[in-house]
Amino acid sequence: MREIKQEDYLEFIKNHSEVVIGNSAVKLEGNFVIISNCSPSENYIPERTSVWSFPDRGKWATHRGNYRGNWSPYIPRNLILKYTEKNDWVLDQMMGSGTTLVEAKLLQRNAIGIDINLEAVMVSRDRLNFSCDSSVHNDYREPIIKTYWGDARNLDKIDNNSIDLIATHPPYANIISYSRKKKIESDLSSMPLKKYISGMKEVARESYRVLKPGKICSILIGDARKHKHYIPISNMIMEIFLNSGFILKEDIIKIQWNMKATRENWRAKQYDFFLIAHEHIFVFRKPENEKDLKKHRFSTKLWKDD
Repeated sequence: MREIKQEDYLEFIKNHSEVVIGNSAVKLEGNFVIISNCSPSENYIPERTSVWSFPDRGKWATHRGNYRGNWSPYIPRNLILKYTEKNDWVLDQMMGSGTTLVEAKLLQRNAIGIDINLEAVMVSRDRLNFSCDSSVHNDYREPIIKTYWGDARNLDKIDNNSIDLIATHPPYANIISYSRKKKIESDLSSMPLKKYISGMKEVARESYRVLKPGKICSILIGDARKHKHYIPISNMIMEIFLNSGFILKEDIIKIQWNMKATRENWRAKQYDFFLIAHEHIFVFRKPENEKDLKKHRFSTKLWKDD
């Protein structure tokens, strides 16, 4: 992990007005801004059920919808509000365009973001280049936000038992490649399924190590289809995290909106299969101790070897 600071970002934008992530050009704004719209709306109500649907993807603060595959800011906002307090530490080790970190900053949580693609880190720094208007939000205090260029499988700059919430959105095993133009050897989004699953085992182990006992690790993950048959990637990821020692607290179904070809390259009006239109948000908890783990063994024993 190599920390990318504000001065690194400012040096980068001197020669770059945009970056290419996958096949998409993403503009770098480059200007520090003071924002007043630091939340979705005055009438915003956090989710209360296990089915989430956001037809309005969310474009408050510095959020943009031009980074393919990133998650709606409503998702990290709900998770942060539910499972953390101000000044807690939030981690997104596959931060992409920095949606989780922007929400952490808005909600006055300290945060660490990591991405294996340096240009994605610069996009994140670009989205974090703001402050909330103190004349509108007079109780606002700037949290600590750190960004790193690094691999989610090796969080060597993060101490054991130091994170209060992990909120992250891994790639879906070679569905969208975020480094197609500039091949990154260890990019999970470019790996075939078997190698991807192996890499996610390392991600789960590192997630367990850095999370505080009793705290939450939340993962948004979806499934895929190949040769018209279903590939349950989400089930595989659930098994990996349970086998790493986590306890499953919630399985939230997220309805997908405005999908690009529904993540499947089909053009006909009728199919002999159903289009995938949902994802899973798995909310795992790290047990506080061995007694806690045994108490909830029923939630993991189906996934453990005899």
